[in-house]
Amino acid sequence: MRLFLDTANIKQIREVARMGVLSGVTTNPTLMAKEKGVSYRDRVVEICEAVDGPISAECTSRTVDELVPEAREVAAWHPNVVVKIPIDEVGLEATSKLSAEGIKINMTLVFSANQALLAATAGATYISPFVGRLDDAGHDGMEVVRESVEIFDQYNLPAQVLAASLRHPRHVIEAALAGAPIATLPYAVLMAMLKHPLTDTGIERFLKDSRSYEKESAKEPSGS
Repeated sequence: MRLFLDTANIKQIREVARMGVLSGVTTNPTLMAKEKGVSYRDRVVEICEAVDGPISAECTSRTVDELVPEAREVAAWHPNVVVKIPIDEVGLEATSKLSAEGIKINMTLVFSANQALLAATAGATYISPFVGRLDDAGHDGMEVVRESVEIFDQYNLPAQVLAASLRHPRHVIEAALAGAPIATLPYAVLMAMLKHPLTDTGIERFLKDSRSYEKESAKEPSGS
């Protein structure tokens, strides 16, 4: 499974990229609204220069005539840009046109396997089921991931399931077990994956034992 970071914060992105575990980034207007003093385009290009992988940048137009040229413009920002489009009638029509031109689409706001199948059929490269939001509404969000993965595998559809709206580390494990090839997660969730109290206490013990050993070694007389 590849891990993407769901953020527009360049400091967080660079930090995780240095760990060697980051394969891509997803952004959206909500995440960008938290960033000050930088345009959406400039930040997306900045992210592309920090991470050698797919970088999703979302379009906001709501008619096909406006969405298609906007998507072309966004895709031209950098070779790694993937255009993010919400699923509906407009999104599907635009995706079918854009994918025929070789533009990669991440179809977002997917809440059912039916929507995932339609998005894949229209030519989307990535399909983003929103697990956490489905859970919030009383549904099993991970079931949509499992069903979508099974359908894509059964019929050899080239689209990839990108498990999104992951709220905690267990969501990441469940998405991996469900067969999702990609998970996108907030910085806080990724850092929580890294932490474990037994690791922390183990490191503290190693350091304590190391200091004790060095102290005892310093007391020993040096050889002639």
